[in-house]
Parts: sequence; C-alpha cells; structure tokens
Amino acid sequence: MTQNLSIQNITAHYGSTKVLEDLSLEIAEGELVSLLGASGCGKTTTLRLVAGFLEPTSGKIELGGKDLTRLPAHQRNIGLVFQSYALFPHLSVAENVAFGLKQRGISGDAKTKRVTAMLERVGLAHLAERLPGALSGGQKQRVALARALVIEPPLLMFDEPLSNLDAKLRVDMRVEIRKLQQANGTTSVYVTHDQEEAFSISDRVAIMHAGRVMQLDTPEVLYQRPANAFVARFVGFENLIPMSVTARDGATVTAQMTGGAKLTLSQDDFGPIPNSFILACRADGLAVTDTGTDGIPTTLGLRTYLGRAYQYQCETPAGPLVANGPLTRPLETGATAKLVPVAEQCTILAPEPAA
Repeated sequence: MTQNLSIQNITAHYGSTKVLEDLSLEIAEGELVSLLGASGCGKTTTLRLVAGFLEPTSGKIELGGKDLTRLPAHQRNIGLVFQSYALFPHLSVAENVAFGLKQRGISGDAKTKRVTAMLERVGLAHLAERLPGALSGGQKQRVALARALVIEPPLLMFDEPLSNLDAKLRVDMRVEIRKLQQANGTTSVYVTHDQEEAFSISDRVAIMHAGRVMQLDTPEVLYQRPANAFVARFVGFENLIPMSVTARDGATVTAQMTGGAKLTLSQDDFGPIPNSFILACRADGLAVTDTGTDGIPTTLGLRTYLGRAYQYQCETPAGPLVANGPLTRPLETGATAKLVPVAEQCTILAPEPAA
C-alpha cells in the first residue's frame, strides 16, 4: 500500500561538512518527485537518509505517519533501484526478482505467481532463467525495477537509474518506469542530474543546491516561472538582467539597467514589478529588430542558424546577452539593433542577495 513521505527539517553532515541544511519535503501518496541538481547538491544524501543508509544530524523522516528516522534500513520496506543495477550475478532473472520476497518469508506458489506476473509486466518473462551476465543494460535495469516493485513497497526510490544506458535506451526506459510507477501508484523519489529526464518523468521536481531545495514545483512551472536566479539559470534562462525602476505611470514602468539603457515595461504584461528586479529570459524572450522600437541597444556578434530562428551573441550596455531573430530577416555581424523583451517569454525575479 502506497504512502506519503514527509521529510521534516533534516540536517546532515559528512564528518564536519554540512551536506543538508534544514531540508523539508512533502511527497503525496502515489506521487513521483525527482531530486534534481549538480553533483554535491545533496540529492543522493537525501535518498540515503530516507533509505536508512545514513542517519540525519537532526530532523525527522516519516512514511505514512511512521517515524523512520532511526529505523534500520532493512526494516523500512523501501524498494530501491540503483545506477549499478546491483543484481546477483549467480542468480537467474527470476531468482533476482524473487530475492526480496524470499527475505520477507514469501515462498511457494505465492512467490512464483508474483515473480511471474512482475516479469510479464516488465517484458522479461521469456528471460526468467537467464543469468544477468547474458542481459543487455536495458534488460538488467528492468530486472532491477521488477525486483523493487515485486515486494509492493510503500515507497520506491531511484538513484540515477538510467545513467549507464545509451541515449535512446534512457528515453525508452524512463517511459517504461513512468508507466509502471503510475500503474502501481507507488510513491516514488527519483534522483538524477539530468533535467530532461526529471521533467519528463515527474509530477514535481525539487531543484537542489548546497543542501537546500531551491524550488519544488511542476516541470511546467519550473520551466516557465523559476522562483529565483539560481533556478532560472539552471533551467536555461541565459539572460538575467538586473534593473532598477526610475519612473512609474500607472501600469507602465520605466527601468534602467547597468550601463544606463532604459526599458519601458507594462505590468499588465509582465506582472508586478518591484523597484529592483531581474528581468530573466531565454534567447526566445529577446526579439532582435533593427527598427526604432524601444529596446536594449546592441551590437550583434556571432549569428547561428537554429532552424526555427537565427540566434545572435549580443553586446549590450548591460553586458553580453543571447537573443533570437526571425529567419526572414537575417542581420549581419557588427550591425546595430534593439532587443525587445517578449513578455510571455520573460519573468520578473527578485534581485540576488549580495555575496
């Protein structure tokens, strides 16, 4: 029976090094949440704490209301899928899948039926007697997934499960993992450093940095409306332009950037604009034009053909920016132009705290 996971104010150290700091996370029953971030951000430590391989310095971990914080790993009944597969090389596929059931005292026909049914679900029934050494990487990962699911755990945890597979197989396997997770309705935590993988497989994603969750939200919200400058950079906002409001006229705001260039922005289009802010956007959020439109003055550098647009490296008073222009009107390197913010492709962020 699936259960909710509650991580409450967890702090953890490796020796004298603080790895997690006051981390809290609530995962609903049946939800798949990915922990996403660069190496050293704390995502794998979080998984190891929940699995029982590490103990936190402080805080609490609950699964379905049961306190797991100091419970030994073997008593937590959590399904685990590892990057390395962790299959027993001397056991057949069926025996590997049956291992967790055997450990739980399930034997005979009950064990055989559950193993057979699970192998059919992951498409490996015809390989039941084969040893792991004779399997492909994708088949090994399916065995690992079947072994984790067959015990019907209340929580399933994935630690970089696809990183050993080639690109096409990673895409295929993440679809299969998502299908199986949804079919079982198993509450799941998925650790990865791959943004595309996390966004494609998850109900919500926690972007982590320096032992903290920087933002936890749906992939759509994270991609379109990052909460801060760190998340914006992480999800591909190339342009972060610090600005200060110099005048307000109803919904219209005039704001100045480094170097003195000014923009007129409508709060009807961009939403509320504070006195100091960051205008954040990807290259699609700055339209390149050589007309007299209000915009950021620029000298165009390298032009790259993207198929759907030309992309320009731009020198501006606010520093280098990246912007896209239409295929119908290519502009030459060295030309002067304006960069016009496209409201639906931009977001307003609070200024970054001083270092």
